[in-house]
This record gives sequence, C-alpha cells and structure tokens, in this order.
Amino acid sequence: MRATRMVPAALAALAVGVVAVGCGSSSSSNGSGDENAPIKIGASLPLTGDFSEPGKAAKQGYQVWQQQVNASGGLLGRKVNMVVRDDASDQNTVVADYNALISRQKVNLLLGTFSSLLNIPASSVAERNRMLYVEPAGGAPEVFDRGYKYLFFAQQATADHQGDLFAQYILSLPPAQRPKTAAYPSLDDPFAVPVLDGIRAKLEKAGIKTVYKKVYPADTQNFDAIANSVKAANPDLLVHGATFADGVGFIRALNKVGFQPKYFFQTSAPSFADQFSKGVGENNTQGIFYAVSWTPDANTPGNKQFLDAYHKMFGNTTPAEDAADAYATAQVMQAAIKAVGGIDDQAKLADWLRHNTVNTILGPLKWADTGAPQGQFLIGQWQGGQSQIVLPKPAATSDQIVQRQATAAG
Repeated sequence: MRATRMVPAALAALAVGVVAVGCGSSSSSNGSGDENAPIKIGASLPLTGDFSEPGKAAKQGYQVWQQQVNASGGLLGRKVNMVVRDDASDQNTVVADYNALISRQKVNLLLGTFSSLLNIPASSVAERNRMLYVEPAGGAPEVFDRGYKYLFFAQQATADHQGDLFAQYILSLPPAQRPKTAAYPSLDDPFAVPVLDGIRAKLEKAGIKTVYKKVYPADTQNFDAIANSVKAANPDLLVHGATFADGVGFIRALNKVGFQPKYFFQTSAPSFADQFSKGVGENNTQGIFYAVSWTPDANTPGNKQFLDAYHKMFGNTTPAEDAADAYATAQVMQAAIKAVGGIDDQAKLADWLRHNTVNTILGPLKWADTGAPQGQFLIGQWQGGQSQIVLPKPAATSDQIVQRQATAAG
C-alpha cells in the first residue's frame, strides 16, 4: 500500500462505477425535504489500488453502522441508504466521485474517505458544497490549515501528535536504557512524515542524535538498500513512517540484512492485526510499537455492540483499526444530526460539533475550530504474537513493555 504527494486542487473528473452498500436502492432520488424518503449518505473509498486494504476495512465500518442504525429505526426515523464509490486510490477520481455523489446521486450527507492524500481534495468538494464532511483517516496537519468550516477528523489527534506518548515514554527511560541514536526512514506521504517529524523534534531536543533520515518515493518496492543504510547507521531506535505494504516490505528487508534495533516504532502497518503478523511473520512482530486509535478491548460506549455486529457480518476476526475509525466517523455524524434534529442546515451540524464532545468507540472526541481533534492516541506494542495497548496506563491491556533483541550492525 503506497501513497503519493497530493497534486494541485484543480483535478480532472473521471467517471467511475458505483457500488451500492447495504439494503435498498442506491439510485433513487432522495430529496432531503421528503420526511419519509431514505436518507442517502455518500462516500468514496479506495476499494482498489494502493489503499485498498484500509479502504475495504473502512467500508466494513460504514456497513456495520448502517446495519445497526436501520435495525434501530433509522436516522431521524428514516432508513439509511449508503452509496459507496471506488476512487481506486486516485486523487483525480476521488474528486470526481464526490462531485458525482452530490450532483448525480443526490446524496443528503457525506462521509469521508481514507488517507490525508485523498481527503485533502475530497474535503474541498464538500466545503464548496457546504456539506458536513467527517473523515475517518486523514490526520496530516495541512488538512486543517485551510480554514474549512465543514471538515472534522474522527480520530484523537492529528499526525504530528500521534507519537507524543511514545516520545514521552522514550524520554522517561533511565539514562542507561534511553536510546542515544535514532533513524527515521519514511514513505513520502502527508500522514507518515508528520508523525516522524513530531517524534524526531522531541527526541532531538532531548539529545537523541539523528543518524539517518530519508524519505523514499511512493513507488518504492525494494527496501534492501534502505535496510542496509539503516543497518550501517546502527541506530538504537528506529522510527519508520509506513502505510501497510511498505511497512511489511521494510521489516522483511531488515530481517534479510540481519538488523533489529533495540526500539522500533512504525506507523500504520502494525495496527492491521492478523494481516500484519501474517505479512512479516509472528516472530518478527515482537516489541514493535505503533500509535493506534482503537482497541477491541476498549470499554467505550458501543464498542461491544460494534464488535458483535462486525463478527456477525464479517466473521470472527479482529476488525482492522480502519473499520473502527469509519464506524466512529459515522457515530460523530449521527450525534450531530440527533442533536440538531435535522440534516438540511449542515452549517448547524458543523457548529454543533465544534462546541461539543462526542462519545464514540474510540473514546470521547472533541475538535478545535479547524476541525482538528484535541485528544491523545493510544500506543500499542506487539507482544508474544498479540497486539497490546501499553500507553497510557489507564487504557493498557498489558502491564509490561517488552524490548526487542537488538542486532548490532556488523
């Protein structure tokens, strides 16, 4: 799963097919003024292409929410119909998709797509049309620097703050255990790079020396050269900015060259549950840290119901974090609609979110005026083939933090 830097906002519109999700027709016209018609909610997701794994997981989260809402009587007493288009992980296509959802599918509401890369242009379409746009995965700081009024991110923090607790943990270690050097390879991606920059700024300020820093192109598939360079730098701490495929590929390359740092933090990829452990091998997961928005063990409002519904619909597997994020995104939208009592004036929905906290399966979420969330991410770690939450302590599912067996460069 790879990403590229965003292209200019003036993107070409490309026609793509429509995928109907859930019950009911997705092609009928549903005017928001018809109090008996189903409410149509549109989203474009990367169901194919580089972001297809998280895109499919996000679709599952939206499906679970839709099923539960309709089973409990609908939204504002009206059945919910979702229309999901496949943007193929392409910035041009996602713009065309959201324009089509609004102008052709005549949706009443929008939900966001996956990644900062796709949400940056997609949210511009929503803003121009004055439609609420809650997104499940798009935490790059630049997303919230545009003065938008309808945009909200349904996770706990923007990318530059998602590693804060990890950095605090490293700096809390006794001097004899604290890393002296660190390496920072990253995918060229507007989410991954700020996570690393946020961690690096804190660690460099505390005297941890950066011995390697590189941003590699989105189309990189062979990570042997990067792994060899990291091995030569021999860092005590390795912080890797990744999505999924490149995260797995990089760990395989590290194993090939025979290098394991004492501390290893990686973005995104380790949160993919069984997909990650199968991709790198269970034995190779031990001790890897990551930032995560959700855990299946969380005692948050609706989490058990979400898990039960997910298992009934998709089998007895652990949902990916992106499924939970999408579900929480729909919860946020639903809370605003319930509080306002309607969907016609979406400026009111946005105003309500700016001034209120919403309880979700991720925990309580609140926002700054920019739509950026004001909270703190969980820090997970793989231990004994299982992903555990280790920070903050009140949310921890394991009472220990384990260390990897470091392999010195030779």
